[in-house]
Amino acid sequence: MRFFFRSRQFKIILAVLIGLIVLSVVCIWIGGRISPHSDILGTVTAPFRAVSAKISNGVSDIVNSFKNGNEAMIENTELEAEISELRKDLADYEKVKSENEFYKNYLEIKDKNPDFKFEPSTIISRDTKDPYKSFVINKGSVNSVKEYDPVITDAGLVGYVTQVGLTTSKVTTILSPDIQIGALDNRTNDSGVVSGALDAAKDGKTKLINLSRSCNVAVGDYIVTSGEGIFPEGLLIGVIQSIGNDEYNTSIFAAVKPFAKIDEIREVMVITEFEGQGGINVLGGEQK
Repeated sequence: MRFFFRSRQFKIILAVLIGLIVLSVVCIWIGGRISPHSDILGTVTAPFRAVSAKISNGVSDIVNSFKNGNEAMIENTELEAEISELRKDLADYEKVKSENEFYKNYLEIKDKNPDFKFEPSTIISRDTKDPYKSFVINKGSVNSVKEYDPVITDAGLVGYVTQVGLTTSKVTTILSPDIQIGALDNRTNDSGVVSGALDAAKDGKTKLINLSRSCNVAVGDYIVTSGEGIFPEGLLIGVIQSIGNDEYNTSIFAAVKPFAKIDEIREVMVITEFEGQGGINVLGGEQK
């Protein structure tokens, strides 16, 4: 309301009101000096009184309208603030709900693997130019994250840490050919190596290679880590979707669709410690 009193419109209305008041006073003064039986003044001033009344009523309507509009604006502002607060509360609720579900699923993994130590992490950026979908998380050496630490979701293996900063780390995914994971067919126990390839990564898949031609793997089989090298045993990797012949040697390979939806994940867990950690790294040397 205080803005209205400072406005040009209010100044104009005030000037009109002052004019009307002056006119009314003059009319009353003149009327007092003329005989009450004379209707000349009434006749002369009647149009002015009518105009004055209309203007006065109009000004009153404008003021009331502005006042009501200002009150409505204040009410709308208050409602918008309440709606904004409710939206924030809803967002907080959804976040807490998501986090609770996130930790609940990891607690189940923890129950099955009491030797695991986890560091929950959030993806803060993705390398859009990397066909293998590497990303950066918000945890680093100050959080006990180390190079070659496995990275998982509750659905399965995502990859491993390849670069570590003080508060951030880069994760290379299982779609990359830079990664080599000892793996087993969970049904047949046939062994191979999971490693990415560009043609497979385009379809969001990785490959199980170095399979013997005498193996019994089949479409629909689950692939898990064998426990060799830097990854603990039994982590889910993905499901076999097709089987083919390797054109460069006598072995066969299987196209594997990861259980972890790498394009969609926002939260991951870094396994910073597990029983038997160490061994051979992805490049074939001793893990640092």
